[in-house]
Amino acid sequence: MDDNARFQVLRNDEDQYSLWPADLEVPEGWRPVGKEGAKDECSAYVDEVWTDMRPRSLRERMANGAS
Repeated sequence: MDDNARFQVLRNDEDQYSLWPADLEVPEGWRPVGKEGAKDECSAYVDEVWTDMRPRSLRERMANGAS
């Protein structure tokens, strides 16, 4: 593995996160969140911001069912 590889953090419409090589085109359905760096740095960012692993659609269904 290339220790100098740069990654970017992506998020999809379900508010799920992924790391993606910074030099590759962003896949359809994903968008950059503005965080780029070494793999550990990006992983730490995802760990910090992705606190609810449930997809957004499930969170919304559960919230509507609880009302």
